[in-house]
Amino acid sequence: MPIPTPFHTRTAPLVESFDWRDWSGFLAASLYEPSHEREYYAIRNSAGLIDVSPLFKYEITGPDAARLVDRVMTRNIAKCAVGQVMYSPWCDEEGQVIDDGTVARLDDNHFRITAADPSLRWFEDVGYGLKAQVVNVSDNLAAVALQGPLSRAILQQVVTGLDVGKLRYFRLGQGQIDGRAVTITRTGYTGDLGYELWLGPAEATAVWDILVEAGQQYGLLPAGMLALDVARIEAGLLLADVDYKSSLKAVIPDQLSSPYELGLGWAVALDGADFIGKRALLKEKATGSEWTFVGVQADWLDLERLFGAKDLPPKVAGRASRTAVPLYKNGKQVGQITSHTFSPILKEYIGIGTVYTPYGSIGATLEMEFTIEYQRQRAKATVVKTPFFDPERKKR
Repeated sequence: MPIPTPFHTRTAPLVESFDWRDWSGFLAASLYEPSHEREYYAIRNSAGLIDVSPLFKYEITGPDAARLVDRVMTRNIAKCAVGQVMYSPWCDEEGQVIDDGTVARLDDNHFRITAADPSLRWFEDVGYGLKAQVVNVSDNLAAVALQGPLSRAILQQVVTGLDVGKLRYFRLGQGQIDGRAVTITRTGYTGDLGYELWLGPAEATAVWDILVEAGQQYGLLPAGMLALDVARIEAGLLLADVDYKSSLKAVIPDQLSSPYELGLGWAVALDGADFIGKRALLKEKATGSEWTFVGVQADWLDLERLFGAKDLPPKVAGRASRTAVPLYKNGKQVGQITSHTFSPILKEYIGIGTVYTPYGSIGATLEMEFTIEYQRQRAKATVVKTPFFDPERKKR
């Protein structure tokens, strides 16, 4: 049975929808109101407050901490400065993705890693023989994301000891909120300007109250998983167990994915340390990948045609879908969209997924499957660059 997060006494009274989900054994609000629309627009137009405490969190310390992290991550951790955060996947010996997350360097020999799945045993096995300790701090840290164009203005009202305005993209700093110690990272899962706050569970409710009070004048709203799902698809961000399956969970070879096949080649440092899976990825880099990650945008006029044939308007707005649908070329299935949604801000139907590499070039025309009145139909779609939504304020 899912258990409450440190913010539960504040979030529970606000969940008018009574719609919860199990996130890594914790209760997570799917949406607060009967519809997730206001929560989504808060993220894009003002600010959304999202409880992300269920993330798995690990700290690695000791003289060989950097060596251990460099052995796990495909990024070049030697280039990660103190106060910097890196996003990285990690792989098995065959170069297949196990998980992905962030690596924060808190000190020379002190790292904090976030993960979607439990990873303690893997990190410990990789670090065998090294002078490094791996500690699961998942229950020792509450985490809340403040995301949206006005998130900086809100934090500047309440944070002391840190100039939030000077905190750069994917950097971290130590500050206080009403005397309570908070680590602030300029990171998030929405593809927008945003921050994540890491603090002791005992401080969670007080910090939540302070953020909510300061955010009232800015239109701050608590936001749930449904609004977050739409935002992360617009940002072209992967979700484990939806857009890829961990190699530790795969039961057949076809369920495996390399970083290159997931569009994460930019996060593979083949000139860096001898990380796990490097040899396999060197070979794949030289020979090419069977699959490639794509963003796809459905042709709106074609959607109108298909729905119009049933005397209906295009019924595609609403919740994002995590149900995979096929992609076709000349009647042949060439891939699949694994996450898809109508983007309220772009007014387009978009999705992310994978296709056989010859069909994945930007501008390629494909067909995407839609079910209309119980009948499977195909609408024209175009392979487009991701992220679909990429505001300048995100990195400024």
